[in-house]
Amino acid sequence: MNSTMDQIKDFLIVGGPVVWILLGFSVVAVTIVLAKTWQLTTLRAESRKSVDAALDAWRNRDIDGALAKLSDKRPVESIVAYSMDALRHANRDVATVREEAERRALNVLHDLRSFLRPMEIIASLSPLLGLLGTVLGMITAFQQMEAAGSQVDPSVLSGGIWQALLTTAVGIAVAIPVVAMHAWLERKVERVAHIMNDAVTQVFTSKEGERLAAVAARGVLHAA
Repeated sequence: MNSTMDQIKDFLIVGGPVVWILLGFSVVAVTIVLAKTWQLTTLRAESRKSVDAALDAWRNRDIDGALAKLSDKRPVESIVAYSMDALRHANRDVATVREEAERRALNVLHDLRSFLRPMEIIASLSPLLGLLGTVLGMITAFQQMEAAGSQVDPSVLSGGIWQALLTTAVGIAVAIPVVAMHAWLERKVERVAHIMNDAVTQVFTSKEGERLAAVAARGVLHAA
Protein backbone atom coordinates (compact mmCIF):
# COMPACT_ATOMS: atom_id res chain seq x y z
CA MET A 1 0.00 0.00 0.00
CA ASN A 2 2.75 2.40 0.96
CA SER A 3 4.75 1.54 -2.16
CA THR A 4 1.68 2.26 -4.33
CA MET A 5 1.13 5.61 -2.66
CA ASP A 6 4.82 6.42 -3.10
CA GLN A 7 4.59 5.56 -6.79
CA ILE A 8 1.57 7.81 -7.20
CA LYS A 9 3.37 10.60 -5.35
CA ASP A 10 6.45 10.20 -7.54
CA PHE A 11 4.24 10.14 -10.62
CA LEU A 12 2.63 13.45 -9.66
CA ILE A 13 5.98 15.02 -8.84
CA VAL A 14 7.51 13.91 -12.14
CA GLY A 15 4.50 15.09 -14.12
CA GLY A 16 4.61 18.55 -12.59
CA PRO A 17 1.80 21.13 -12.46
CA VAL A 18 0.28 20.00 -15.77
CA VAL A 19 -0.50 16.56 -14.30
CA TRP A 20 -2.05 18.21 -11.25
CA ILE A 21 -4.30 20.29 -13.51
CA LEU A 22 -5.30 17.21 -15.49
CA LEU A 23 -6.01 15.38 -12.25
CA GLY A 24 -8.31 18.24 -11.25
CA PHE A 25 -10.03 18.03 -14.65
CA SER A 26 -10.65 14.32 -14.15
CA VAL A 27 -12.20 14.89 -10.72
CA VAL A 28 -14.53 17.56 -12.15
CA ALA A 29 -15.51 15.31 -15.07
CA VAL A 30 -16.26 12.33 -12.82
CA THR A 31 -18.37 14.55 -10.55
CA ILE A 32 -20.39 15.85 -13.52
CA VAL A 33 -20.96 12.33 -14.90
CA LEU A 34 -22.18 11.06 -11.53
CA ALA A 35 -24.44 14.09 -11.00
CA LYS A 36 -25.99 13.91 -14.49
CA THR A 37 -26.48 10.15 -14.27
CA TRP A 38 -28.23 10.58 -10.93
CA GLN A 39 -30.39 13.39 -12.35
CA LEU A 40 -31.50 11.42 -15.42
CA THR A 41 -32.11 8.27 -13.37
CA THR A 42 -34.09 10.05 -10.65
CA LEU A 43 -36.26 11.96 -13.14
CA ARG A 44 -36.76 8.84 -15.29
CA ALA A 45 -36.34 11.21 -18.18
CA GLU A 46 -36.33 8.52 -20.89
CA SER A 47 -39.29 6.53 -19.57
CA ARG A 48 -42.28 6.36 -21.95
CA LYS A 49 -44.55 4.01 -20.02
CA SER A 50 -46.64 6.65 -18.24
CA VAL A 51 -46.64 8.94 -21.28
CA ASP A 52 -47.92 6.20 -23.58
CA ALA A 53 -50.64 5.28 -21.08
CA ALA A 54 -51.69 8.93 -20.80
CA LEU A 55 -51.81 9.29 -24.58
CA ASP A 56 -54.05 6.22 -24.83
CA ALA A 57 -56.43 7.75 -22.28
CA TRP A 58 -56.27 11.08 -24.14
CA ARG A 59 -57.28 9.42 -27.41
CA ASN A 60 -60.21 7.82 -25.57
CA ARG A 61 -61.26 11.30 -24.39
CA ASP A 62 -60.47 10.48 -20.75
CA ILE A 63 -58.68 13.76 -20.03
CA ASP A 64 -58.71 13.48 -16.23
CA GLY A 65 -57.46 9.90 -16.46
CA ALA A 66 -54.67 10.97 -18.79
CA LEU A 67 -53.55 13.77 -16.49
CA ALA A 68 -53.67 11.45 -13.47
CA LYS A 69 -51.04 9.21 -15.08
CA LEU A 70 -48.55 12.05 -15.49
CA SER A 71 -46.16 13.59 -12.97
CA ASP A 72 -45.08 17.23 -12.99
CA LYS A 73 -41.67 16.20 -11.60
CA ARG A 74 -40.65 14.32 -14.74
CA PRO A 75 -39.53 16.37 -17.75
CA VAL A 76 -41.47 14.73 -20.58
CA GLU A 77 -44.59 14.09 -18.51
CA SER A 78 -44.74 17.67 -17.27
CA ILE A 79 -44.79 19.10 -20.82
CA VAL A 80 -47.37 16.57 -21.98
CA ALA A 81 -49.56 17.27 -18.93
CA TYR A 82 -49.38 21.02 -19.55
CA SER A 83 -50.38 20.57 -23.21
CA MET A 84 -53.36 18.37 -22.34
CA ASP A 85 -54.57 20.60 -19.52
CA ALA A 86 -54.20 23.78 -21.58
CA LEU A 87 -55.98 22.34 -24.62
CA ARG A 88 -59.10 21.40 -22.69
CA HIS A 89 -59.72 25.02 -21.72
CA ALA A 90 -61.73 26.64 -24.48
CA ASN A 91 -60.35 30.10 -23.71
CA ARG A 92 -56.80 29.14 -24.65
CA ASP A 93 -55.52 29.84 -28.15
CA VAL A 94 -53.97 26.67 -29.63
CA ALA A 95 -51.02 28.57 -31.11
CA THR A 96 -50.32 30.09 -27.70
CA VAL A 97 -50.46 26.65 -26.08
CA ARG A 98 -47.94 25.33 -28.63
CA GLU A 99 -45.57 28.24 -28.04
CA GLU A 100 -45.77 27.88 -24.28
CA ALA A 101 -45.23 24.11 -24.49
CA GLU A 102 -42.17 24.72 -26.69
CA ARG A 103 -40.82 27.32 -24.25
CA ARG A 104 -41.21 24.94 -21.31
CA ALA A 105 -39.63 22.10 -23.27
CA LEU A 106 -36.61 24.25 -24.14
CA ASN A 107 -36.19 25.17 -20.46
CA VAL A 108 -36.34 21.52 -19.44
CA LEU A 109 -33.77 20.52 -22.06
CA HIS A 110 -31.55 23.41 -21.00
CA ASP A 111 -31.56 22.06 -17.45
CA LEU A 112 -30.76 18.55 -18.66
CA ARG A 113 -27.84 19.87 -20.72
CA SER A 114 -26.38 21.85 -17.83
CA PHE A 115 -22.70 21.06 -17.12
CA LEU A 116 -22.28 19.17 -20.39
CA ARG A 117 -20.40 22.14 -21.84
CA PRO A 118 -17.66 21.98 -19.14
CA MET A 119 -17.19 18.30 -20.01
CA GLU A 120 -16.70 19.23 -23.66
CA ILE A 121 -14.14 21.85 -22.67
CA ILE A 122 -12.27 19.35 -20.47
CA ALA A 123 -12.20 16.82 -23.32
CA SER A 124 -10.77 19.45 -25.67
CA LEU A 125 -8.22 20.98 -23.30
CA SER A 126 -6.79 17.80 -21.74
CA PRO A 127 -4.76 16.62 -24.78
CA LEU A 128 -3.57 20.19 -25.41
CA LEU A 129 -2.40 20.56 -21.82
CA GLY A 130 -0.66 17.21 -22.04
CA LEU A 131 1.10 18.32 -25.22
CA LEU A 132 2.09 21.59 -23.57
CA GLY A 133 3.62 19.68 -20.67
CA THR A 134 5.54 17.49 -23.11
CA VAL A 135 6.91 20.48 -25.01
CA LEU A 136 8.01 22.18 -21.79
CA GLY A 137 9.61 18.94 -20.59
CA MET A 138 11.49 18.49 -23.87
CA ILE A 139 12.76 22.05 -23.67
CA THR A 140 14.08 21.37 -20.17
CA ALA A 141 15.69 18.10 -21.27
CA PHE A 142 17.53 19.73 -24.18
CA GLN A 143 18.61 22.63 -21.98
CA GLN A 144 20.21 20.10 -19.63
CA MET A 145 21.89 18.42 -22.61
CA GLU A 146 23.26 21.75 -23.79
CA ALA A 147 24.55 22.59 -20.32
CA ALA A 148 26.36 19.23 -20.12
CA GLY A 149 28.28 19.98 -23.31
CA SER A 150 30.35 17.05 -24.58
CA GLN A 151 29.76 15.05 -21.38
CA VAL A 152 26.12 14.22 -22.17
CA ASP A 153 24.75 11.17 -20.40
CA PRO A 154 22.22 9.45 -22.74
CA SER A 155 20.35 8.02 -19.75
CA VAL A 156 19.70 11.51 -18.40
CA LEU A 157 18.37 12.64 -21.78
CA SER A 158 16.14 9.61 -22.23
CA GLY A 159 14.85 10.03 -18.66
CA GLY A 160 13.93 13.63 -19.38
CA ILE A 161 12.15 12.66 -22.58
CA TRP A 162 9.95 9.96 -21.01
CA GLN A 163 9.08 12.30 -18.18
CA ALA A 164 8.03 14.90 -20.74
CA LEU A 165 5.93 12.40 -22.70
CA LEU A 166 4.19 11.40 -19.48
CA THR A 167 2.00 14.51 -19.54
CA THR A 168 0.74 13.75 -23.06
CA ALA A 169 -0.19 10.24 -21.98
CA VAL A 170 -2.10 11.61 -18.97
CA GLY A 171 -3.88 14.20 -21.12
CA ILE A 172 -5.05 11.56 -23.58
CA ALA A 173 -6.02 9.21 -20.75
CA VAL A 174 -8.25 11.94 -19.29
CA ALA A 175 -9.73 13.03 -22.63
CA ILE A 176 -10.81 9.62 -23.98
CA PRO A 177 -13.30 8.66 -21.23
CA VAL A 178 -14.56 12.24 -20.93
CA VAL A 179 -15.35 12.32 -24.67
CA ALA A 180 -17.14 8.98 -24.39
CA MET A 181 -19.18 10.04 -21.34
CA HIS A 182 -20.05 13.40 -22.90
CA ALA A 183 -21.33 11.69 -26.06
CA TRP A 184 -23.35 9.23 -23.94
CA LEU A 185 -25.00 11.98 -21.88
CA GLU A 186 -25.64 14.13 -24.96
CA ARG A 187 -27.34 11.17 -26.64
CA LYS A 188 -29.58 10.70 -23.60
CA VAL A 189 -30.66 14.36 -23.72
CA GLU A 190 -31.33 14.06 -27.46
CA ARG A 191 -33.49 11.00 -26.77
CA VAL A 192 -35.47 12.94 -24.14
CA ALA A 193 -35.98 15.76 -26.65
CA HIS A 194 -37.22 13.28 -29.26
CA ILE A 195 -39.64 11.59 -26.83
CA MET A 196 -40.92 14.98 -25.69
CA ASN A 197 -41.47 16.23 -29.23
CA ASP A 198 -43.16 13.00 -30.29
CA ALA A 199 -45.50 12.89 -27.28
CA VAL A 200 -46.55 16.55 -27.47
CA THR A 201 -47.14 16.26 -31.21
CA GLN A 202 -49.43 13.29 -30.55
CA VAL A 203 -51.39 15.39 -28.05
CA PHE A 204 -52.07 18.06 -30.67
CA THR A 205 -52.66 15.74 -33.63
CA SER A 206 -54.89 13.13 -31.97
CA LYS A 207 -58.64 13.30 -32.54
CA GLU A 208 -59.22 14.50 -29.00
CA GLY A 209 -56.60 17.19 -29.45
CA GLU A 210 -58.18 18.28 -32.71
CA ARG A 211 -61.63 18.39 -31.09
CA LEU A 212 -60.40 20.44 -28.14
CA ALA A 213 -58.46 22.70 -30.49
CA ALA A 214 -61.63 23.30 -32.48
CA VAL A 215 -63.53 24.07 -29.27
CA ALA A 216 -60.79 26.46 -28.22
CA ALA A 217 -60.86 28.14 -31.63
CA ARG A 218 -64.62 28.63 -31.41
CA GLY A 219 -64.19 30.07 -27.94
CA VAL A 220 -61.65 32.56 -29.24
CA LEU A 221 -63.93 33.54 -32.12
CA HIS A 222 -66.88 34.05 -29.78
CA ALA A 223 -64.71 36.11 -27.46
CA ALA A 224 -63.67 38.27 -30.42
